[in-house]
Amino acid sequence: MHTVANQNISTVTTSVKNRSISEYLANFVFEEKDDLFATDNKTIVEFLSIQDKEIPVFINEYWTSKQRQSSSIHEISYRACFKAQLPRFFIQLLTKENDIVYDPFAGRGTTIIEAALLDRNVIGNDVNPLSRILTLPRLFIPSISDIELRLSEIPMKKSLKSDIDLSMFYHPDTLLEILSIRHYLQTRAKSKKEDNIDAWIRMVSTNRLTGHSKGFFSVYSLPPNQALSAEKQKKVNLARNQKPDYRNTKELILRKSESLLSDISNQQIKNLSMAAQKVKFFTKDARDTSEIKSQTVQLTVTSPPFLDVVQYAEDNWLRCWFNHIDAKKVEKNITMSKRIEDWSYVMQDVFHELFRITKNPGFVAFEVGEVRGGKIKLEEYVVPLGLNAGFECIGIMINQQEFTKTANIWGVSNNKKGTNTNRIVLFRKP
Repeated sequence: MHTVANQNISTVTTSVKNRSISEYLANFVFEEKDDLFATDNKTIVEFLSIQDKEIPVFINEYWTSKQRQSSSIHEISYRACFKAQLPRFFIQLLTKENDIVYDPFAGRGTTIIEAALLDRNVIGNDVNPLSRILTLPRLFIPSISDIELRLSEIPMKKSLKSDIDLSMFYHPDTLLEILSIRHYLQTRAKSKKEDNIDAWIRMVSTNRLTGHSKGFFSVYSLPPNQALSAEKQKKVNLARNQKPDYRNTKELILRKSESLLSDISNQQIKNLSMAAQKVKFFTKDARDTSEIKSQTVQLTVTSPPFLDVVQYAEDNWLRCWFNHIDAKKVEKNITMSKRIEDWSYVMQDVFHELFRITKNPGFVAFEVGEVRGGKIKLEEYVVPLGLNAGFECIGIMINQQEFTKTANIWGVSNNKKGTNTNRIVLFRKP
């Protein structure tokens, strides 16, 4: 890899209409007018030789924790998810209102929700059925009063018994409430009566099952985006000399609902509602999405499963239990290859499918990150996959965020320089 110095910039970039995207990225500076957010970082441009092509690598702080916080509606715990600022950057740069934005590995739905907030049409997909449960209700937002009324109507059934031992997580009275909500939602779903309010309660309940604060149903447990095994939770309880105390589930659901909606505007709710009217969300293999018409997607922003870093069944067993999902069955359908060659084989087919559905011109922003201690840099494998599918590679973006003093105080550090990175390979359909 070799480097060229970026030219000095005296004016703020405001448009890419009269320049290429590569030039925009190479000459990027923030538009923030408040000195609090000002940055004079200059882009470092390097080049990586792949398949006899010189692929530019743009290194800068393109989005940052110094920018305004993302909407409260995003605050759903989910492992290995990116910040909303990432998809927002590409959505604002590469699309216009009513364009279709897609995510084939939707996760907690960050791309989908952010695109909808920005008045785009959305398509989502994830082989994990929890993704749909966590994403769609935030497009169909009920009022707090409707949520409160519905919660009051859910009966507590004292006769219900858990089919697994959860005593290490929950107080008996809390568990009875969880079982009652679970039974109510399952009954509504089976009778095809589950509505937007029920779906919202399901989403919030799924998100509140375990965590590290009084805002979760469980006794202290880490982390909040996955569940410890029963045996590990017993060890945590022993080490902390704790036992599950009572948590009022309905109050916690209402409190989390209020938090999710705390800073969302009426216009944003309207935008989400408009997207909800046309939304398509699939639960299938990203290599075969025949329901999506060819050449209709303007932009894909996504982050795929990275080799075998995440163990689905282990992380999501409790969320799956609550939603009557067979975690082992789902895990078999998720790409968790141990070998980079096997992972690349699967992702090659994903790229062929992305090429089919992408407009001409259209874009794919593929976030890859570093795995296995940085020994494997997936961008070096992803670039050839996109090229083989027919895309042009605009470049590799490395969004390098300098940690704030507050972050350092809390012990946040990824490397010796005190920085954190997102790595995105940006493709264009020619």
